[in-house]
Amino acid sequence: MAGNSFGQAFRITTAGESHGPGNVVIIDGVPPGIALTAEDLQVDLDRRKPGQSKIVTQRKEADEAEILSGVFEGRTTGTALAILIRNQDQRSRDYGNIKELYRPGHADYSFDAKYGFRDYRGGGRSSARETTVRVAAGVVAKKMLAEQCGAQVVGYVTQVGDIHADIADPATVTLEQVERRPDGEPNIVRCPDIAAADRMIELIDTVRKQQDSIGGAAEIVVTGLPAGLGEPVFDKVKADLAKALFSLPAVLGVEYGIGFGCATMRGSEHNDYFVPGEKTGEIKTKTNRHGGMLGGITTGMPLVLRAAVKPTSSLPQEQPTVNRAGEPETVSTKGRHDPCLLPRFIPMAEAMVAITLADHLLRWRAQCGQLPQSN
Repeated sequence: MAGNSFGQAFRITTAGESHGPGNVVIIDGVPPGIALTAEDLQVDLDRRKPGQSKIVTQRKEADEAEILSGVFEGRTTGTALAILIRNQDQRSRDYGNIKELYRPGHADYSFDAKYGFRDYRGGGRSSARETTVRVAAGVVAKKMLAEQCGAQVVGYVTQVGDIHADIADPATVTLEQVERRPDGEPNIVRCPDIAAADRMIELIDTVRKQQDSIGGAAEIVVTGLPAGLGEPVFDKVKADLAKALFSLPAVLGVEYGIGFGCATMRGSEHNDYFVPGEKTGEIKTKTNRHGGMLGGITTGMPLVLRAAVKPTSSLPQEQPTVNRAGEPETVSTKGRHDPCLLPRFIPMAEAMVAITLADHLLRWRAQCGQLPQSN
């Protein structure tokens, strides 16, 4: 009932709070024999961790993963895989002033309404700090997808405020384009459209100086995914992917393919026509408005999703609110917070997409006895 687990065949269970000793994930269903070290996990953890650039929170965390079980001599054993990430730079004193106050945009009031009390230090269980271990689990899922069907998961920022990136073909965006600029310098906003990225960075820096924050959107693309993953009706892969992304903090909208653009289209405009692929017997679609899923089952075309992410709710400027007694107050949130969540959101979104697809891949194999054929 507590809602701390996600997935069926590939199942993760997390525990931990923002200002507690650390966060832990237990992963059930990991196939044996996958090469895995703490260093493998660190790549995506470094992409998620705070303090990596001037446009993210300056909290300093090494986010070093400790593999507690499920790996022997550098390979997964098939038993439960446990990963711990310790918190090191908590400043709980920054939250003493909000103990009796409800911060606008946060889960303070809803936690009190549910439990009768809450861990007010940085949001406790509702904090994005919990996503550290999800990102670690996502690395395992990505490795499994790559080994078993050659699938690759890449996310990137498509919008910050009213600045939109121009991405001609989502399926061709590479991790290198997301992480590095053409000159080799870090792409700190993780937008592959460099002209748009420069404007995004300028906007984020402006709102930061104004003690404010800004929202945006991210796109996650999966290539090399086979047709046939997903279940009809309740366990549609699109439904599970939406749940996975909505489970991340600050996500207020999810769409795939043409998304809400379908609302103004006619059927003759929206339908993707089936065509022969390059290989003998291969079937593809001429366009990909369906975003790689039909009837809740993957088609083998690139899977394309987008998530809308709200502005950071924690602001240093004074905002009106009430206290636990319902009396009017004002609140200013101290501490270190992202002026824009998007740059660090990317590895979180990739992780949840990979975890969902790893689960469906194992479920397909359990039911049908072999891996589906990749287009």
